[in-house]
Amino acid sequence: MAAEPASPNFGERRGGARPSLIVLHYTAMPTCAEARARLCDPAAEVSAHYLVSEAGVVEALVAEEARAWHAGAGAWGAITDVNSHSIGIELANPGDAPFPEPQMAALEALLAGIMARWAIPPERVIGHSDMAPERKRDPGPRFDWRRLAQAGLSVWPGTGGDPATAFVASARASGYPDAAPETLLAAFRLRFRPGTGGPEDAEDRALAADLARRFPVDGGTADA
Repeated sequence: MAAEPASPNFGERRGGARPSLIVLHYTAMPTCAEARARLCDPAAEVSAHYLVSEAGVVEALVAEEARAWHAGAGAWGAITDVNSHSIGIELANPGDAPFPEPQMAALEALLAGIMARWAIPPERVIGHSDMAPERKRDPGPRFDWRRLAQAGLSVWPGTGGDPATAFVASARASGYPDAAPETLLAAFRLRFRPGTGGPEDAEDRALAADLARRFPVDGGTADA
């Protein structure tokens, strides 16, 4: 018999959707206990499938088959109801701190299991800031995306992209939603060039072009 979910904040995935994305978040709260309380509070109307503490303790809050309320408004490729098509993972982190080794190791093990169970490829492990660039920054500039990519759990652009390719076109081709060019640039840099400022440059274009060339979004199952 399956264990009862720890959070009451979930529903059925709409239109018979199955998970085809994994969305990573930070909790932006002082402690993991406070984050857990909020994710399990019916009045908050927010949840995630998993919460990972700084010490690497993984807690399942919502069954993977259910629709947790973690993503909100946003899109990735053809998917606009991200909650119905994704599994959400919250990492206990105030938003400006490094992610400890035990937490990252636990996340890697968790991701590997989810990806295997649902046949989710590395390019469909994304950040909240990727699918909602106009309003979200998590998991933030201190999250080690390159480490996940090296473990085959996400992706990282290489040096084979054409710097003459339009940045926005490349970003959209790799899954980013329709947004202002400066918004897409900020989201892309947050993940792949953290700390970079100033106007769009040749490196932005080359990296985005390589990402789009090697990992074009397939759209998953479009929203019903």
